[in-house]
Order: sequence, then C-alpha cells, then structure tokens
Amino acid sequence: MAAATMEPVLRVEHLSMKFGGLVAVGDLSFEARRGEITALIGPNGAGKTTVFNCITGFYKPSSGRITMTRSDGAQHLLEQLPDFQIPAKAKVARTFQNIRLFSGMTVFENLLVAQHNRLMAASGYTVLGLLGLGGYRKASAESRDLARFWLDRTGLIGRADDPAGDLPYGAQRRLEIARAMCTGPELLCLDEPAAGLNPKESAALNDLLNDIRDTSGTSILLIEHDMSVVMQISDHVVVLEYGRKISDGAPSYVKNDPKVIAAYLGVDDEDVTEVLEEVGDAHIIAQPETGPDPDHGPSPSGSMLAGPISDTVEHSDDTEYLLQVAPGASKADAVPTTADDLTRVHGIGAVEAERLAARGITHFGQVATLTVAEIAEIEAEIQAEPGRIVREDWMGQAGALAAMAGGEQH
Repeated sequence: MAAATMEPVLRVEHLSMKFGGLVAVGDLSFEARRGEITALIGPNGAGKTTVFNCITGFYKPSSGRITMTRSDGAQHLLEQLPDFQIPAKAKVARTFQNIRLFSGMTVFENLLVAQHNRLMAASGYTVLGLLGLGGYRKASAESRDLARFWLDRTGLIGRADDPAGDLPYGAQRRLEIARAMCTGPELLCLDEPAAGLNPKESAALNDLLNDIRDTSGTSILLIEHDMSVVMQISDHVVVLEYGRKISDGAPSYVKNDPKVIAAYLGVDDEDVTEVLEEVGDAHIIAQPETGPDPDHGPSPSGSMLAGPISDTVEHSDDTEYLLQVAPGASKADAVPTTADDLTRVHGIGAVEAERLAARGITHFGQVATLTVAEIAEIEAEIQAEPGRIVREDWMGQAGALAAMAGGEQH
C-alpha cells in the first residue's frame, strides 16, 4: 500500500475565476495530499467543474496559483502551463462528467491512443515507427502490456476487441479511468465518476479507486455527488458553495458541519437564525426578505404593482420595509425572466449550457420540448455520441425541474 504523506501533491492558493461579472470561483484555497483521495463536493452550480477546468488548463484563472509537486520534487505552476503540457509535464490526467471515449475504436485501441506521445517520441517523429526500427518496437510492446494491465485491473480484458461505444455505461466509465491511468499520472482528476452508476457499479468503482490509490502511487482528486462514494473512499473532503469554500477536513468532520448540512439540505424558516449564528453568518439575519408576508403585502389583484413608486410593507413582526416599485410597472413585469440553471440537468455541464444558450435555449421548458432534429444538431455541436441526450434523459429531467419551478412560483 502506498503510504499517504502530509506533503501536498496539489496546492491551490487564492484561486478566482470570473466570467464577466459572474464570480464562479472566489478566493479558493485547499490542498490535495500525496497518496490520498481528496473529494471536492458541493451543490449544483458550486463551481466544482470550474475548479477542475482551471487545474487541467481548460480555463486560465482570473487570479491565484495552482502548484503541482511531482514525486521527484519538480514543481509546476499549472496556471502558467499550456493546457497540453499539463498532462505531459505535470502528470495530471482527468476524466469528464460526460463520457468522451473514441466510441468507434476498440477498447484496447482507446488505451493505446492515451500513450500516443510516448509512441511518437519512440518513433523519433519519423518513419521509424512504421518500419519498427530503433526503440519503437520495445515502446510499442510496453504500451500494449500497459493497456492489457489496466484492462485487467478494470475488469475489461474480455471486451478488449469490442468497440468502446458498445460497452455498458458503467464499463465505459471504468474505461475512461483506465485510459487516464495509461498516461502515467501522479494526480488523477475524476469529474463525477459515479454519475449514472447503479449500487453494484458504484461499489466496483470504490474498489477500483482504492486500488489505484493504494498500489499505483497516484493521488486522486474527484468531484462527486454520490455521498456514499465520497464518505466511503475519501481521505479528505473540500466543500464548495457558490464558488467559495465552506468546509475542509476529514469526511467524519465535514458530514457533521452545520454549514454543509445547510448547503445541501436547507433548513426550516424557524431554524435559520440558529444555524446562521452557529456557522458565524449571523450578519445575514439582518437582511430583509425579498418579498412581503402574504397577509400584509399588496393585494394580488391585477393592479398590485400599479400604485405609487414606493410603498411601505408591514411584516407580521411589526417591522416595516420600503418597497421600491418602478413607475408604470404591471403584474406581468413580476414574472421572472432570468435564465434557468441548466447544469442542474444531469449531463449538461458548463460547455453544454453555453452551446444551448447560443441557440437561445436557456430555460428548462425549452430543453423539455427539444425536437429530434434539435437533439441531433446539439449532439453534433457538443461532439457527443448519437443518442446521448435521450439516454441521459435531458428532456425528462428538464420537464421535472420546470414543473418544480412552476410549483414554487405558485
């Protein structure tokens, strides 16, 4: 078993990522220690995948430092490296929320592709590889042995010659991890590896990740919503909410942290004051609610917002607040026009949400009514395998979220 040390393999310091006026990640600092599994968790929209994208070079952070320390002591500032050098030089590999295999290639070929850089170097970037000269023959044999090794470790050796797209969903997840391990990473970043897995597949994933940690010398940083996976295999848990760290520690500490409980489960109105005082956010209590009490607010008639520019709203606790109303406002103006958070639909990440927004699709109701033609066009744009949107049931999920949003408004 590879012994864990207090030495950080990854150190994130004061990381911030802004998209225009939106702060997706704000002043985040944490460490992932060598030989451990570190989980990055939080509600949907907390900024977890944005952090991953900064670590792996897909985004360049607005500010902050990300330091990767290799086992030989070499340090790399990931925010300064070109994205393609992060796996090659810093030895950081990742998987994605959405499976990104070469579905038309065999399972075995997918693992050989992961070793492309090594094979190209052995060929001297010439025809030596084609002719099998120089050290290419040895490198090729070693690459095949490594591919077979990880196929055996992931239980896929019997499907080596099958197209990757023919594998069941859980097997495709394991193949992604095997492909990442073929790059020889010192830090493996997994974005929701248990998403869509049944309990048996989740248990097999737990065994695989523990085996990687204990025998390969690879540290793991994972994003996961399945708390049974997180609590069973993690050595260290970092919790985000709205792009900021709210808890950091051992799983036993984090799961009992009032801030984490409030972020995940919410609290009843009568318990808000007690929880906020306990977590040190009592200053929020003084902020008025966004709307008046229904028994003391304006009448729900069609002219409820057609009165004077300002009205005094009396709450049940005899507190009065000044309600500002724009001139000429009508009841129709009160209907929310902000876009829905489409990333709440499992399978829609930040990239997919951007592509949908570019098509004018920003609400759950629009996703729920996608046509067959629109689905095909979107899958082509996001380079997804055909049928993925239907398989992940974006329409059904979005329809349920739209219904929930409608019920909340009423």
